[in-house]
Amino acid sequence: MRTTILHPLRRAKALAAASLCLGLGAAHADPAGMLETIHKHKFLTTTVTDNGDLNPYAVVVAPASAGVIEKDDVLIDNFNNISNLQGTGTSIVRYHPATKETTLFAQVSQHLKSCPGGVGLTTAMTMLKSGWVIVGSMPSTDGTTRTKGQGCMLVFDANGHHVSTWTDKTIDGPWGNMVTVDHGDRATLFISMAGTGIPSPDVLDPATRYPVIVHTSTVLRLEVTIPEGQPPVLQSQTVIADGLSARADLANFLLGPTGLALGADDTLYVTDGLDNEITAIEHASTRLESAGKGRVVTQGGLLAWPLAMVMTSQGHLIVANGKNGQAVEVDPAAGKQIYAHWLNTNQAQSPPGNGNLFGLALAADGKSFYYVEDDNNDLRIATP
Repeated sequence: MRTTILHPLRRAKALAAASLCLGLGAAHADPAGMLETIHKHKFLTTTVTDNGDLNPYAVVVAPASAGVIEKDDVLIDNFNNISNLQGTGTSIVRYHPATKETTLFAQVSQHLKSCPGGVGLTTAMTMLKSGWVIVGSMPSTDGTTRTKGQGCMLVFDANGHHVSTWTDKTIDGPWGNMVTVDHGDRATLFISMAGTGIPSPDVLDPATRYPVIVHTSTVLRLEVTIPEGQPPVLQSQTVIADGLSARADLANFLLGPTGLALGADDTLYVTDGLDNEITAIEHASTRLESAGKGRVVTQGGLLAWPLAMVMTSQGHLIVANGKNGQAVEVDPAAGKQIYAHWLNTNQAQSPPGNGNLFGLALAADGKSFYYVEDDNNDLRIATP
């Protein structure tokens, strides 16, 4: 996503007014979910690195202390380089909430030979309890899918050193935020893959005059073992969903399935932005075959190109919209959209905040959440 900036005072007034309007009518009732309790938005840090990387994508809260990382630190990666070319960002920054300190955690060469096509870090990032950080790469050399590489999964130790690279025919454009089930000596990772069959943005559908849509995106389950004192080892990969929509996009690199969240009943929820829906993949950790696109949970309504997604302690889904600056809360059990809340009201876009949101992560208190703003290249927190 490209970057524009709204004057901070104007933006703050607009955000306050918009949030108030969305909350009218619910002020005197018990909150139906987490978003109704959110009243404050605070700037925490810039995510631009010394080498000029920008366009923050992934947001991950550290589950444990290891190396230079302390528990509850926030890791954020960048998808663009200093020239604002998408698919070329190579850095991960670390924000320490206790001291408000921001440092560079990791950086690799954009032309890393072990990763097909090079490096462009995406929303697919996680940290294991053992300290290993795993992040996906969807690389490009010109900022578009004309030069898209297959990409890979990169493994870093807790001090930010690149230690291994995972590649396979099923690993093609790791894109969406990663769900992790961590058992210490083994882990299960769920990631959307949006790179397969994506053409250049110059390939247009004659009916719509937009880049052609392909239904080739997948959700991949990776089984990983973590030998004591050694980097994680990829043991197997299983496609548990396929047929999800994707297309090239000049402003956003590509549009594809981005948000993943796992329910307590082993149902994996996935955002399919082009179809403007959230789908459900049942028996996600045990199924041996693809569920196709899965079961539609909710579609349209308050959703506007749903992107990254998290699950609250209440079992609700919070999803960032890509086509406006709102977050939307969904009760997946009821299939009901229950609330929308403005996070970004940048008037430079239409609708306000269009293209500015991406990664989300619940804070340690379970009552707040972190989010990034691509227009200002910063990390913020939404709190009660």
